[in-house]
Amino acid sequence: MKEIAEASHAISEAVKMAKPAVIAAYPITPQTHIVERLSEMVANGEFKTEYINSDSEFAAISSCLGSSAAGVRSYTATSSQGLALMNEILYIVSGMRLPICMTVANRALSAPINIWNDHQDTMSVRDCGWIQMFAETAQECFDLTLMQFKISEDKRVLTPSMVCIDGFTLTHVYEPLHVPKQEAVDDFLPGYTPQHAVLDPDYPMTLGAIGFPSHYMEIRYTQNKAILDSLNVIKEVYQDFSKRFPVEIKNTRPEEYNHVERYRTDDAETILISLGSVCGTIKDVVDELRAKGEKVGLLKLITYRPFPKESIVKTLKNAKNVAVVEKAFSPGLGGVLYNEVATLLYENQLKPKMRDFIVGLGGKDVTLNHIREIVKNTKEDKGPVEQWMF
Repeated sequence: MKEIAEASHAISEAVKMAKPAVIAAYPITPQTHIVERLSEMVANGEFKTEYINSDSEFAAISSCLGSSAAGVRSYTATSSQGLALMNEILYIVSGMRLPICMTVANRALSAPINIWNDHQDTMSVRDCGWIQMFAETAQECFDLTLMQFKISEDKRVLTPSMVCIDGFTLTHVYEPLHVPKQEAVDDFLPGYTPQHAVLDPDYPMTLGAIGFPSHYMEIRYTQNKAILDSLNVIKEVYQDFSKRFPVEIKNTRPEEYNHVERYRTDDAETILISLGSVCGTIKDVVDELRAKGEKVGLLKLITYRPFPKESIVKTLKNAKNVAVVEKAFSPGLGGVLYNEVATLLYENQLKPKMRDFIVGLGGKDVTLNHIREIVKNTKEDKGPVEQWMF
């Protein structure tokens, strides 16, 4: 079915089709439309689930922890300060290897109070042990939401995941959307069967017990190995989804999902790297400059954690100039993504000219002129390595 839908409602539809047994949520701008729509669906009898109106984001993720530990498919959504309030439990969920799925509507962190988009919220929890995927369009929001359940619940992974979508810039935007039939989704994502020991009053057990020094490091090692190994599972799911559900509406998603989308990078001398909806703006400038004979391309990261090192190196190995365009920074260090990419290139003895561009913090517009200037400064090796685009 083809329709025009708000990206938030596209996620709500995908969650409904995934049939979680428990949804626990607390509304926070700009995530509210997702759980608001889900509550309407439940109230209208469109699908059956235990919908928990939580009194805080901490309570929402804690409820999901309990329901997932009891052996049922569980979902929540949040944003910004709400994600920060969940912080303690995020580590517990990943440490217990519970496959909870969450949507994060990316929003700036306070202070000052700001309800608009950047990526500082999810970047602040990039090390908490959750898989992270970034969406550019409403269709990608829908698709990645379905895929995250299949990925997280795979017995080779058993790791929670978050799909990250830009607040307002994407959450509240109406775009073309193709929704497959429920039967096709059920075939792709069958009913949930827990792959871990579950809480059962008839067979008491302790979950999340103390980890003594004799075992803690080994547990962290196995957790890290599982996340690294999940790259292969994620790719399998991407490929399976792409075959089952081919593109129905042009320019709404990649022809075939992969950890990265390579947009006109085959012969590109200058490659921009970015995440999320700003990639649409970058693609417009890439097309414009290509028409003028400039060899420019975009490397869009879809999978961010685990970090798709091999895909990035393969794309950048022949690039002369690399510009990282990001909506987050680490105070006292600089761009988060830039430092990860720079380290990766150094490890692989690749030495393109590199620049880091901090853009869009707190919802600041990222214009076509900004992207043109980014390409120009990178090609000409102009200005400091880190540049803030106001």
